[in-house]
Amino acid sequence: MLHDKNFILTKLLIMRKLITIALVLFTTASFAQAGHIMQGVGAENMSMGGAATAMPVGISGAIQWNPATLSAFKGKILDFNIGAFSSSPELSSSYGPMSGITKDDRGISPMPALAFVYGKEGSKSTFGISAFGISGFGVTFPENLNYPQDVFGNPNPNFNPSQPVNPISFPQYAGGFGKIKSDYMLLQVSLSYSYEILKGLSIGVQPNFDFATLELEPNPLSSPSMMGYPVSDKASAFGFGAQFGIFYASKGGVNLGVSYKTTQSFSAFDFKNTNLDGSAAPNVDFTMDYPSILSLGVGYTADVIDLTVDFRSVNYSCTEGFEAKGWTQTGSVQGFGWNDVYILSAGMQLKVVEKLPIRLGYTYSSNPINSDLAFFSIPATAVIKNAVQVGLGYEINDKIAVNGVYHYGTSNGKTEGPMLDPRMASPSNPYGVVSGTSVGYKMNTNMIMLGFSYNFEK
Repeated sequence: MLHDKNFILTKLLIMRKLITIALVLFTTASFAQAGHIMQGVGAENMSMGGAATAMPVGISGAIQWNPATLSAFKGKILDFNIGAFSSSPELSSSYGPMSGITKDDRGISPMPALAFVYGKEGSKSTFGISAFGISGFGVTFPENLNYPQDVFGNPNPNFNPSQPVNPISFPQYAGGFGKIKSDYMLLQVSLSYSYEILKGLSIGVQPNFDFATLELEPNPLSSPSMMGYPVSDKASAFGFGAQFGIFYASKGGVNLGVSYKTTQSFSAFDFKNTNLDGSAAPNVDFTMDYPSILSLGVGYTADVIDLTVDFRSVNYSCTEGFEAKGWTQTGSVQGFGWNDVYILSAGMQLKVVEKLPIRLGYTYSSNPINSDLAFFSIPATAVIKNAVQVGLGYEINDKIAVNGVYHYGTSNGKTEGPMLDPRMASPSNPYGVVSGTSVGYKMNTNMIMLGFSYNFEK
């Protein structure tokens, strides 16, 4: 009895330490990553294109995409990953004869992931705990002060027509948005459990506890004043949800998996706003949930090769904060107005050289942004259509393994639509389209990630 109490206390202490470390890492990190939905978690899963619903390659990917696959792991396994992510978003716009491009100057962002799994040899139960940054977006587009005149028609004495201009980046008093900055991060802490019902057939359940932060400058979720949209501080929100999965591994090497992550329901972000002249502006609340995700996977494993494909459906169209679109009566933005997203992930692991697996991955994602509503998604431009990954693993000994991956992603062209103005909205022009204008964005992404896995029981 005393042994059981000590065992439980030990597990609780490990969980507490993991959560503490995760909060320190993730709340100080900036996530400007490839889209609102992370395509993968950890170096092993990223190198397989994010496919893991039917192929448990690494505990981090297993926890993220299908908790039922944890039955494939035995021992006490700790997995820590850290990545360096960079992107090159470009924001372009045109207004009559004026057009230009503003490039993001955010730089490199860290991407950590932490997971622990315990599976006793001979037991049908496997447990896991994790802390992942599963979602994020962020841009920093500097203000362009080279404008010809302000909104009152007063000419700018410093205007130089030979220098770059970008109407969307003009100051708000000159008809633009000024400096555009966004920073969104979602940390998810999960408690995972899988149970092997029959040989090769497992089920999994996973409660999720979420913490998110969001910063917008300017904040179009607020009603504008005569000076324009206010600047907000960084707001935070808490959420919760769950994930369920089924995993089947046949004797012939064919694997099947299905997983469903429920909508992660969040409390409202409470933004404290400040007008451009430094005076206080009315605060505003905004709720942005995380969409439900259905994942289907198939895989094949043999002595020298693993092959796997995942298909995911992301339900943005019924998610609060994303389903609404257009303007409120006071000129604030109601929501992003995103469509559902469909993702195809494929991965291959070559095991020709013992203890040195080579991994290749590909990820395709549809674009959730309707061109008519592209204007509303300027703060969240990280839409990656195609991504390729190359990874390598090395088993130093029975306990320690090191994994690495290189990722390259591209939006494969520009997401573009007209500029919108709430003052021009009408029954015949519900979004307030400004004729003769356009706004668009595109980007490429690069990432290098290293992962370290340690099995305490080998």
